[in-house]
Amino acid sequence: MRLIETHEDLLLLEVGGVEADLSDAELDEYFSEALQKALSRVHPGPVALLPPDGTRFHSRAGYLTDIASRILSSWPSGDRLGMVMPALGTHMPMTAAELGRMFPGTPLAKFRGHDWRRDVLTLGRLEADWVEKTAEGAVRFDWPVQVNKALLEEEYSLIVSLGQVVPHEVIGMANHLKNLFVGTGGKEAIDKSHFTGAAYGMERMMGRINTPVRALFDEGYRRFGNLLPPILWVLTVVGSRSESEARRTGKPRGSLAVRGLYVGFGRSCFEKAAELARRVNVDLLDEPIQKAVVYLEPEEFRTTWLGNKAVYRTRMAMADGGELLILAPGLERFGEDPGIDTLIRKHGYRPAAEIRSRVESDQELQGALSAAAHLIHGSSENRFTVRYCPGPGVSRKEIESVGYEWGDLAEALARYDIHNLSLGWNTLPDGERIFFVPNPALGLWAEKRKFLT
Repeated sequence: MRLIETHEDLLLLEVGGVEADLSDAELDEYFSEALQKALSRVHPGPVALLPPDGTRFHSRAGYLTDIASRILSSWPSGDRLGMVMPALGTHMPMTAAELGRMFPGTPLAKFRGHDWRRDVLTLGRLEADWVEKTAEGAVRFDWPVQVNKALLEEEYSLIVSLGQVVPHEVIGMANHLKNLFVGTGGKEAIDKSHFTGAAYGMERMMGRINTPVRALFDEGYRRFGNLLPPILWVLTVVGSRSESEARRTGKPRGSLAVRGLYVGFGRSCFEKAAELARRVNVDLLDEPIQKAVVYLEPEEFRTTWLGNKAVYRTRMAMADGGELLILAPGLERFGEDPGIDTLIRKHGYRPAAEIRSRVESDQELQGALSAAAHLIHGSSENRFTVRYCPGPGVSRKEIESVGYEWGDLAEALARYDIHNLSLGWNTLPDGERIFFVPNPALGLWAEKRKFLT
């Protein structure tokens, strides 16, 4: 048995394409074989699984986690399933019911939570000079390379990190080392990486593979990754079925298909997944959107911290003077974390220049840079109207207090029947033309001229 080196680049599985539609049976077959190959290259100790949390339910990482759990639990020499730690980052812990919904085949006793304020270990730091140069002068501070300490409490033979590659506002393309350094990272690391992305400019990064924040993570792992067990990356690319696919498969238009599955050690599996995600999940429009309607599934989006993907992922497509209407029946509060919720209520979603000025003068916001970054991301920069239509969990006064317009949810749902709208352009019976997004977490929409410049 040849043991895998921490930084070795080895692609074990590359399957999929723009029009691929991988079935559950195919995912099981392909992933099982790749995982067996990976396990043959590490010592025969326990394995830790790092899947995403319920906010990435549609990634199919839950299904793949169950496959890994099945294989590891029934290993011939004994149970090798160590812990399963959802990569929460700043998100709320998952309940037993949520774990059971996303991971029905994985024993609940194996799950361990992540507390981004208390459970972390700093492996090392990147110097302020290096960070400043990488961010092209947008920020100047050092950056701590942090992970959950539980990853080093046992002699894990392997960490299996699972998740979806999709455009992302903080790093450009989600997943790979983000699942480790944000998903199991600490407050300082998350604060500084998020603010680096916001200061550098979200529009300069979304949908791009190589960004300053990605460089932070890559360099942190290059220097200090040898302190961790080898990491096997399991990455999906998920897209919506077209009308022709719906006719061919009998599945609804807009329903989700797994377009790609990439498994390996190192960075090449991420690069290949990101290249496909760029083709599958980035929709470049020839004209700007005057009226966008975005639906937030109540099981997935209960805060604006998550729900503002409706803003992040459409901002480059919105016309000046346009309106973004967000249907948010499950909205309960603003922040996933009580402290961040308080800061959002205090400062609101304001243009970047205003938030950066407040960071300079407000000590509390200086100590919560991820919140400051989120406030920048959630602003329309005064270019278009953001109108939130919440359920009973958040009042009109609260919505308006953070800088958004309020809309009546019942009236909006009556006019914009989400069951009769298709992803993309729709024309209502009275002639109103809208752009509908049924789940903003699954893509990025941009006016072509803005994305390419």
